Amino acid sequence: MFPTTKPLAMEAKPEIDLSNKFEDLKKELGASSTVDIDSSLEKLLIFEKQVRQASDAITNTRVLCFIADLLYHAHDFQGLNEQLVNLSKKHGQLKQAMTSLVQHVMNYLPAIEDLKKKIDLIETLRTITDGKIYVEVERARLTQLLSQIKEEHGDVKAAQEILCNEPVETYGSFDQKEKVAFILDQVRLFLLRSDFYMASIFTKKINTKFFEKEGVESLKLKYYEQKIRIGLHDDAYLDVCKYYRAVYDTSIVQEDPEKWKEILENVVCFVLLSPYDNEQADLLHRINSDHKLNSVPLLQQLVKCFTVNELMRWPKISEIYGSVLRSTPVFAENDEKGEKRWSELRKRVIEHNMRTVAKYYSRIQCDRLGVLLDMNPEETELFLSDLITKRQFYARIDRPAQVITFKKPKNVHEQLNEWGTNISALLEKLEKTRQLIIKEEMMHSIQQAVAK
Repeated sequence: MFPTTKPLAMEAKPEIDLSNKFEDLKKELGASSTVDIDSSLEKLLIFEKQVRQASDAITNTRVLCFIADLLYHAHDFQGLNEQLVNLSKKHGQLKQAMTSLVQHVMNYLPAIEDLKKKIDLIETLRTITDGKIYVEVERARLTQLLSQIKEEHGDVKAAQEILCNEPVETYGSFDQKEKVAFILDQVRLFLLRSDFYMASIFTKKINTKFFEKEGVESLKLKYYEQKIRIGLHDDAYLDVCKYYRAVYDTSIVQEDPEKWKEILENVVCFVLLSPYDNEQADLLHRINSDHKLNSVPLLQQLVKCFTVNELMRWPKISEIYGSVLRSTPVFAENDEKGEKRWSELRKRVIEHNMRTVAKYYSRIQCDRLGVLLDMNPEETELFLSDLITKRQFYARIDRPAQVITFKKPKNVHEQLNEWGTNISALLEKLEKTRQLIIKEEMMHSIQQAVAK
């Protein structure tokens, strides 16, 4: 059974109450299993016109549903489809009656075993609901049902095209929870077909503030699971870290120690893999302050290594933390993505060492820098050039002299401003010294006057 939407308000006050006449007509027609379908249908359609013109919405609804029941119980699905289309095109057809008819016919669908008849009826209902705001919810549910049928029979492409062409985000009468579930189903089908670009676009239709409500934890986890898959495909490590953080902060995850510990390990791994910037540094320090990080002491030590201005030797890092990190799915051995992330982690360690060296040195020999970074001179120069090109780091290499300069030269305006600041500071100190001398002279003269 399909959930029913809130019925529409009465469109117009009925001019005549024809409910009694309808009861008489039903008695005249007799039981639906024994009636002559064609003659009964003719009488019902004539009566339906009278009811519609009289604006008797309640009786009109009963007549439409009776026509549908008549054809359904006679197993005349072709006639049912034709009458549904004809009734929807009647001039002045009441919205309330059409909504009730669509909802009534939708209840037939679970009992129909013939797949072709079922699909034809769904397609007919989708046709008569197309472009009508008052039955947009019913159309969305029918579309989802048709998509599920296509997917169950292996036609994922057709299922995706049917479901993803439904703009449910514009349906104002759709329950928000059901709407989010519908969009997530659309994203799931895009991911099944490895269309990560469209999946990313469709996830943006969901406002994450919705997940702050109670009772939507399952939808929140499903949403971030899909976002993580998209982020992993794009190698957007910082985004993946933030998605895992959102999952980590979910109440049902916090209640399960095994779950939050696994999620926290992923949070640490991906924040370390993220390229350095202000956002990454801030996130790293916030993760480091989490008291639950004590449950994974080795990862806690590794995070601390990235937060202090000290050199990290990659061979030692690999020796101490390699076994733990390589046992996680993030850095899995014999996996293309895992091997790539392991090499990315080495780059992050070298970048951290570069920044540390730049804090303590203004100039350094290339050979000496290579020793500090555990790299040969050629690899050091190549790595440093790549960072400079990407504007992640400032340095200049004097290749003939084999000297690297980390201090950025100042232009004329900066030098002039610095000189002006220094002169101002010097004058302030001179003025303070003058005042102290005057104070001492005055104190000395007072002491002499008192002594006399």
